[in-house]
Amino acid sequence: MHEFVGRWKIKSMETWPQDYVDLDVPGFFEFFEDRLGKFVFGAMIGFIDVRVSHREPFLEYSWQGECEGDDYSGRGWFEFPTPNEGFGKLFIHNGDESGIEIERE
Repeated sequence: MHEFVGRWKIKSMETWPQDYVDLDVPGFFEFFEDRLGKFVFGAMIGFIDVRVSHREPFLEYSWQGECEGDDYSGRGWFEFPTPNEGFGKLFIHNGDESGIEIERE
């Protein structure tokens, strides 16, 4: 896929405080070589489908998942100013959105 493959810790989210992000486990995004991945924060788990731009360090994703038994879906993106840090946005379909900062674990 790209150098984004691996696990990334969620450093901060604009909409939710860090104690919620790290509710059950430290919040994270994980990107796999097969253009799939997942994220976990708070009570939310999402499975993602990634599209990578090779012109710049940028990726977009769509996702579906659940939170406390309810189904959710959405989209998002990340830019990577350095190989070990990224920032972006997560959108919940017909719901919240949040800025996100991540760092490579």
